[in-house]
Amino acid sequence: MSDNSHIEWTQATWNPVTGCSKISPGCKNCYAERMAWRLKAMGKERYANGFQVAVHDDVLNVPKGWRRPRTIFVNSMSDLFHKFVSTQFIRQVFEVMNECPQHQFQLLTKRTPRLRALANDLPWSENIWIGASVELDKFVSRVDDLRAISQAAVRFLSIEPLLGPLPSLDLSGIDWVIVGGESGPGARPMREEWVLQIKETCEEAGVPFFFKQWGGVNKAKAGRTLLGQTWDAMPITSGGLAKVG
Repeated sequence: MSDNSHIEWTQATWNPVTGCSKISPGCKNCYAERMAWRLKAMGKERYANGFQVAVHDDVLNVPKGWRRPRTIFVNSMSDLFHKFVSTQFIRQVFEVMNECPQHQFQLLTKRTPRLRALANDLPWSENIWIGASVELDKFVSRVDDLRAISQAAVRFLSIEPLLGPLPSLDLSGIDWVIVGGESGPGARPMREEWVLQIKETCEEAGVPFFFKQWGGVNKAKAGRTLLGQTWDAMPITSGGLAKVG
């Protein structure tokens, strides 16, 4: 939980759920898992069981205490649509977001089939953005699931870590794309041509393109410039251009 996130495309993080499990190649070097084990070693109570899925009712109302409007990444340390998170708890998280119209909430999942199955039974408000993670072309079906969530004000993709080209990527109905390479120990390389292909697809579809990082073992050194500049486009919402930072 942080009111001052270092993630380039958001401002704060809120973690009513922590812990997850691996379901696809993009999970192999999960940053959240590394962080969870580090926090356990530091004696942090919420991570006493490491990266096992846990819900935290006591932090549900945290965004209500943040009066200044923020863009908030929900569950940076988990996946709200994990099978071990009850539908009732997911609904409670959505209710809190409904009660905080001053904020914009960003949810991200790899478990798009469950998202799609539950969508009609959840209370959506205009400040809820929903995203899907796609790391390889074999997982573009997640984009199809995301496209079906008509209730969301913004539907976005986090293509991070990008592990290969995405020739089948269809951005119809998608409002924003984030691209980034893997970082940390064992980081797998990302090729510039893969990124440029996605950037071109975004331009053709009129979708804002956000380049997060090259990644690598030393992501700070690798930087986040592409073609000599940074790319920080954000989606247009009913309230105007969303700005982070």
